Amino acid sequence: MLNIIFTILGILLIAAGIVVVVMAKIKYADELEMYERKKRGGLEIDAPVAPKTPKKSILLILAGFLVILISSSITVIPSGYTGVRIKFGQVSEKTMPNGMNFKIPLVESIKKVNNKQQDITFDGQIWSETADRTAIYYDGITVTYQIAREKSAWIYANVQNYDIRLISQPLVASALKESSKALSDIDATNRGKIEPLSMQNIQRSLDGKYGEGTIIVNKVVIASADFDESYNASIAEKQNAQLAYERQQIENKKAVEQAKAEADAKVKKSEGEAKSKKIAAEANAEATKIQANAQAEANKELSQSITQELIDMELAKARQEHGWVTVQGADAVVVDGE
Repeated sequence: MLNIIFTILGILLIAAGIVVVVMAKIKYADELEMYERKKRGGLEIDAPVAPKTPKKSILLILAGFLVILISSSITVIPSGYTGVRIKFGQVSEKTMPNGMNFKIPLVESIKKVNNKQQDITFDGQIWSETADRTAIYYDGITVTYQIAREKSAWIYANVQNYDIRLISQPLVASALKESSKALSDIDATNRGKIEPLSMQNIQRSLDGKYGEGTIIVNKVVIASADFDESYNASIAEKQNAQLAYERQQIENKKAVEQAKAEADAKVKKSEGEAKSKKIAAEANAEATKIQANAQAEANKELSQSITQELIDMELAKARQEHGWVTVQGADAVVVDGE
């Protein structure tokens, strides 16, 4: 931007100097035309003197060229870039830092190399296989990288079209295949496994191609990964079989639990019935015992209550009502005496 401003200023100064010269020429032409008219009219006047180039115009033009020269000797390297100095087609190994830098006008040129993080995306399926020899493909691989500042001159001098060819699709595909072959089926589709491993392998490949520390790989992102359709179908079938097995196991468990619950209920019911029968039997026995004791007690009391006087009295009553009877002891047997 600064170069453009200085260049425009230089052009304006040169234009101003040229304008001054042109105005002087126009003024001389007008005076010369006026002289010719008066001369044709018979007037004797001095001929106009041809003007010299005004010093002012010379100064303006020189100042303009000087400003342009200064502007062409100043180069501003923006943040995130390094400048590569080229002198007569030769690339200097020494790079230029950020900020304002000077160069030799018309001798040196400066090329800017981007050292910021950059993304390059490779669309299209990259097929490989896992450690279990299962076919798998990856799609939409994005590699985030940056060029080391101290290697900018080397990259510019040795890599043609480095801005688009620095990381190639075959290099990424090779590193990705190497990564997937080291992982199981489960890990090969796990981004937490495949992406860091792919980043390591891509970095190693770039170090082998350009030298260690030239290109720095910051991150690798894989948009999608999937297996072959036949593998997916077999996995789906296996999952369905596993689900059916688990459902059957659940049903079997429920049936066992239900049968156990019914058996426990029957046992508890049998135990309850046996306990009830036992209690009833014990109650009947106790009642019989109590009744027997009561009967014995009553018999005892009855036996004690029968006296000779009572017997004689009852005998008299019986004779009176029925005639002759015979009574024997407490266990009396009454016999008709007739």
